[in-house]
Amino acid sequence: MEKTKKIREKKEPTFLLAVLPIVAMILLLGIGYAILGLSAEVLMLVSAAVAAVIAIYLGYTWDDIMDSIVSKLSKTMPAIFILIIVGFLIGTWMIGGTIPMMVYYGLKIINPSFLVVTAFLVTAIVSICTSTSWGSAGTIGVALMGIASGLGAPLPIVAGAVVSGAYFGDKMSPLSDTTNLAPIAAGSKLYDHIAHMLWTTGPGFIICCIVYTVVGMNLDGLSGATPEKVSTILDTLHQIFSFNPLIVLPIIIVLYGSIRKKPTIPVMLISSTVAMFNGVVFQGFKLADCFNAAIGGFKLDMIQKAGFDAANLIPDIPTLLQRGGMLSMLSTVLIAFCAYGFAGTLAVTGSLDIVLNRIMKSVKSTFGLIFSTIVSCITAVFVTSNGQLSILIPGEMFHSTYVKRGLEPRNLSRTLEDAATVIEPITPWTAADVYMATTLGVPTLSYLPWACLNYTGIIFAMIWAATGIGIMKIKKGSENYAEYVALNKADGIDVEAGQ
Repeated sequence: MEKTKKIREKKEPTFLLAVLPIVAMILLLGIGYAILGLSAEVLMLVSAAVAAVIAIYLGYTWDDIMDSIVSKLSKTMPAIFILIIVGFLIGTWMIGGTIPMMVYYGLKIINPSFLVVTAFLVTAIVSICTSTSWGSAGTIGVALMGIASGLGAPLPIVAGAVVSGAYFGDKMSPLSDTTNLAPIAAGSKLYDHIAHMLWTTGPGFIICCIVYTVVGMNLDGLSGATPEKVSTILDTLHQIFSFNPLIVLPIIIVLYGSIRKKPTIPVMLISSTVAMFNGVVFQGFKLADCFNAAIGGFKLDMIQKAGFDAANLIPDIPTLLQRGGMLSMLSTVLIAFCAYGFAGTLAVTGSLDIVLNRIMKSVKSTFGLIFSTIVSCITAVFVTSNGQLSILIPGEMFHSTYVKRGLEPRNLSRTLEDAATVIEPITPWTAADVYMATTLGVPTLSYLPWACLNYTGIIFAMIWAATGIGIMKIKKGSENYAEYVALNKADGIDVEAGQ
């Protein structure tokens, strides 16, 4: 007699079982990562294992769990691929001279009378070009702090301007890991996300320019000397690279693609190809070096110019130039995979929906939803001390809720950046904050009031949420409309009937 395979009944989790994996994740990351310094990736997998044990207890099979994880990852793979291509782009922009040229002319515009606002703008430009807040603060930021010290300017004010500029660039650069992670987590598109951030980051930028200009113009007794470190950086960049107007063509291509909403990956690859052409024709590098820079990042040992000696460079030059490459993005991709492994395991039992439904019962408005997202992101930053996880976890949690309420996912991705990316460097116990305070030589609480961009985003996010200004709704024919209809239909609501 043929044996029949017993099919286990799948049970719905209680609220306690639904919330248990989330609590486990918070405790593991809060203690293991933030306090003990253990690997966040491994801790996310342990959290996924807790969720998996509960899922199996409820009657789900290992195949059910794997199918859910694969489903989550398959939806994010196009965005993750963009993230890898970003590393490719940065490496080629570096060897082609595009990023060094932006840094070079950014430093040359420094005027002692406008030191503070210049520190903000130059750091912002460099951060946009290099896509790294840490790199821009650790190189140009340090140079600007040297200028401030030499001119006798108040260091906390200049440090606040540097941090603001560094994180403005980190938010707005299409090359930044967090700027790519936010739309991945929320389910929006990269350039839609960047454009939508102008509603909150744009006013913050204007406020920074006004505050830093007024404060800077009222600083007395500044001398006009340029510190030796800045002169050394300028001389070294000029020695290594040849600058001409064609060097900025890769940037123009990306900007054109963004404005015309062209497919992201082809635009980035075309820009990278032009940058490699510049590297061979204008910078004198071998084609093999350009390919190596695209994969493993630009390295100083690729420079073969007569009289150049990498061993005699000040430490700021390697920190500034040796970056990029597809391999540089793998750590970010890995943490995204682990986070979505947890999310997929949690999704198979519907645990997240149960927890969110309990939370959302008290949230009746768009303001309440965005405020809840902000609180979740800040809590995640406080607990995990990790900006990437603080984007990925709340993004996965709130995506369906935003869509169900007729809000475009770009509203969520914008809020994730407003409340996670820029909060990390002003939270005293995070790695980002420790890095900024140590690198710039100014305590957190001293520069925090002057890091205006790092908290104005939250202020404007709540203003727009309360007024409805800058809040994009899902309309018929939009990419998320079908999901919006399906989520509401599952709750017995026919949104199409009301339109």
